[in-house]
Amino acid sequence: MSPARLLAALRRPPILGWGRAYDRAALTDDLLAAVIVTIMLIPQSLAYAMLAGLPPEVGLYASILPLVAYAVFGGSRTLAVGPVAVISLMTAASLGQLATQGTPEHLAAAALLALLSGGMLVLMGLLRLGFLANFLSHPVISGFITASGLLIAAGQLRHLLGVPGGGEALPQILTSLARSAGSLNPYALGIGLGTLGFLTFARLRLKPLLTRRGVPARVADMAARTAPILSVAAAILLTTAFDLGAKGLALVGAVPRGLPPLGWPEASMDLALKLLAPALLISVIGFVESVSVARTLAARRRQRIEPDQELIGLGAANLAAGLSSGYPVTGGFARSVVNFDAGARTPAAGAFTALGIAGATLWLTPLLANLPQAVLAATIVVAVLSLVDFKALRHVWAYSRTDFSAMAATILVTLLWGVEPGVVSGVALSLLLHLQRTSKPHMAVVGRVPGSEHFRNVERHRVVTSPHVLTLRVDESLYFANSRALEDRILGLVAERPEIRHVVLMCSAVNAIDASALDSLEAINHRLGEAGVSFHLSEVKGPVMDRLNRSDFLGNLSGRVFLSQYEAATALEGEAADQIRKPEYVI
Repeated sequence: MSPARLLAALRRPPILGWGRAYDRAALTDDLLAAVIVTIMLIPQSLAYAMLAGLPPEVGLYASILPLVAYAVFGGSRTLAVGPVAVISLMTAASLGQLATQGTPEHLAAAALLALLSGGMLVLMGLLRLGFLANFLSHPVISGFITASGLLIAAGQLRHLLGVPGGGEALPQILTSLARSAGSLNPYALGIGLGTLGFLTFARLRLKPLLTRRGVPARVADMAARTAPILSVAAAILLTTAFDLGAKGLALVGAVPRGLPPLGWPEASMDLALKLLAPALLISVIGFVESVSVARTLAARRRQRIEPDQELIGLGAANLAAGLSSGYPVTGGFARSVVNFDAGARTPAAGAFTALGIAGATLWLTPLLANLPQAVLAATIVVAVLSLVDFKALRHVWAYSRTDFSAMAATILVTLLWGVEPGVVSGVALSLLLHLQRTSKPHMAVVGRVPGSEHFRNVERHRVVTSPHVLTLRVDESLYFANSRALEDRILGLVAERPEIRHVVLMCSAVNAIDASALDSLEAINHRLGEAGVSFHLSEVKGPVMDRLNRSDFLGNLSGRVFLSQYEAATALEGEAADQIRKPEYVI
């Protein structure tokens, strides 16, 4: 990126666009959305910090300055940034082997992880690498998120049961739970299951129930969204009244009061190097999840999302998280949908939410000491089970066995070996699927549809062909992985048909030809020439033709380059008698 473009990206953040048109109506809508999201975010922040293996206040810290930073640099009008379940799980997995949980080194490592992730995201945005998100296939991402949801839910069972345990993969978690089954805490189980049932009821049934009783839809929705806050308040009152902490119920404990401390985390260069790979994985997964949500919501309002700007916005949010004692953040699906449905008009809603969370850290944290960990675990379980999508497995199975195998493999690797192996396997499978599909492109011998200038597959349509002219259509760009397949197919067809005098490669679906494919085309031209067969091209796209003109290929081509396949057929068939193949249709 040139220095001028870099300065432009930094000097013209999106806030300068929507900020100019900001009015009282937008302010009212954003404030209302901020109130609803703040109520939802407070218990979620505490719960996700616990999921990440961090003190609960770190979740609140990660919900203040990052939201302000995204409001300035983010491109989505309604994306709600903050701690999310999958990134929290990945954070726990990344830090688990590097620092002892609860120590200052562990907190510094979490902040450093956010800084590294933020720096990578900003750099990727400035280099316009937003297209990289397209290399992760949807089945693989869906499989990873489904497996992560199951893994997170399983990991919270120990808090719901009040037993010790842990582990990064499902076998470790289940084994640990089995060993601790004898130390089950009835108070944790009762409060955990009660909260789980109440939150599930509120999520699925409360709004319809209130609506049927005449409560306005928006008020009913607001009541359903406040269910986590009500469960937190009820649990604190119950724990305090019966002194359940003295009876072995695990509590959150004292939560420091005040705004997050600002500054660079005290961490060594060796630790930073060890966190580079986890930071990259968190950056990629966080960006893919965030940009998918942002695009979905933007489409509902006929707005547009620029992936490169989203990289910069998320990068700025993570840099802010790292400098304010937080941990990696991204855009959350459920929270963003709530923000959208609540009527948020601009990213200012996120900034107002940050003010609400800041107020909570100043005045509400003393009230959280008697909050049972089982309540936060129930909050996490209800939230992450919405990520589990078994219907997608059925749909992908019905549509593509190849995609299903990649999706199933990602789920199994994540569940059996943990998050990081699951991410790596998902990325590898996405790339392997792409290579597998494009290395064996669909190639069809085509002929002219009678009475038209259209050419179609001879095995699917009734077409007119010439015994002396072979036309092959390749439905993929030509590059190193598939060029040999094209070479083998053409030479094989010519060997089977000694009467052929012309071969036409129909390039209507070819968007690029790399150097390896160019070598193969030159080899095809040479070997056909030795056999007395002319080699022609048709329907070559402009950018492909520009690159061919920069080589010696066209000068050595034994045949011609035709503008259309019809022109090629007309010129090459001459007076040769047409041969009409019998109707044959292949499903």
